[in-house]
Amino acid sequence: MKKRFIFSELIKQINHKNALIITGMRQVGKTTLMRQVFDSLKNQPKLWFDFDNPLEQIIFEDIEYRNIYAKLLELSNTTKKERLYVFIDEIQNYPEITKIIKYLIDHYKVKFVLTGSSNYYLKNLFPESLSGRKFLYYLPPLSFTEYLYFNNIVQTNNNSALEFRKIIQQQDFIKYKKYQVLYSSYLQYGGFPEVVTTQDTKTKEQILDNILKSFFEKDLKILSDYKDIRDLRDLILLLAPRVGSLLDISKLASELGLDRPKIYSLLEMLQGTFFISLLPKYSKSIDRSVAGGKKVYFTDTGLLNTISQLNEAQILENSVINQLNKYGKISFYNQRNTVEIDAILNKKIAIEIKTKATGNDLNKLEKISLKLGLEQYFLISRELVSPEIQSQVIYPQFL
Repeated sequence: MKKRFIFSELIKQINHKNALIITGMRQVGKTTLMRQVFDSLKNQPKLWFDFDNPLEQIIFEDIEYRNIYAKLLELSNTTKKERLYVFIDEIQNYPEITKIIKYLIDHYKVKFVLTGSSNYYLKNLFPESLSGRKFLYYLPPLSFTEYLYFNNIVQTNNNSALEFRKIIQQQDFIKYKKYQVLYSSYLQYGGFPEVVTTQDTKTKEQILDNILKSFFEKDLKILSDYKDIRDLRDLILLLAPRVGSLLDISKLASELGLDRPKIYSLLEMLQGTFFISLLPKYSKSIDRSVAGGKKVYFTDTGLLNTISQLNEAQILENSVINQLNKYGKISFYNQRNTVEIDAILNKKIAIEIKTKATGNDLNKLEKISLKLGLEQYFLISRELVSPEIQSQVIYPQFL
């Protein structure tokens, strides 16, 4: 079974005292990834628990934590001299577990590897955040590079991303043509591993339908009552056509018949469960960046296409924003809705996303970028561009 690129990062920390927590949407491969880490430990003392099964929570319900440790040693057939590795899938189903994890790390050096389906659970449902005792890893849907790897187009699982500005040096026309059709499929069906490795398009659509249903039936039911779930559904339907647009909270509140605080709460929940991401405005001042309006993007274009029919430019922009996340923090620039830059990477690199970029696009981007003090700027173009601007253009297949 192929490994996600993040696997090597987890292995590097397997002997550190801190718990490793893998979080992300359902169906992105968290359990499979954790099982691969489990298998890599060979004959070392280790245990596996699945908290989707309430019976597997029982051992951790003893109020005396020393008894829990003794039971774990018994189950693993090991002694206190050997380090014990404990793997727990879906920890959000038993929030009290964090207190026990903290105790067992501090007193017995037990190594925990855990999965949880959202940051929202970790922040809002857990009585103990494991502050200073965890390394948190976010597992997104497959990047396009991973998409190629899972489809046996490239034969590497190297996690190192090229320095962004050097991507241009790795581009060539042959690969561009080879990846065009594949990237179209990636835009249409997204990066959930089961979807990517399924060839039949009807089956891909059925899997995406099931992932969407699972999100409402499992994730949101833990967090919300029935009224909230309906409000979240209606909000998602309003957000989809607004991909890449500046959110107007007052207008959303008016359309849904809710107040502004409720809209903010629902957006936090959707972002905390990794369904959407909210891009902040670019500002050299942190306070202004936080206070400014935000743009909305969906975590997976396959889910986005299942929810709504958007134009090609919106789907491309959504996918590119997701792809850019591995290079650092992203913001956008907007001056009174008249002057815009789609993405600014790490407050240093200006990026404009186009279906087919032109010289005029580059001139405009250069002018705005230099005015903001950004000396690096690039166009991302879906289609081939003219040779005179090629040195400033990146094709999304190479991100």
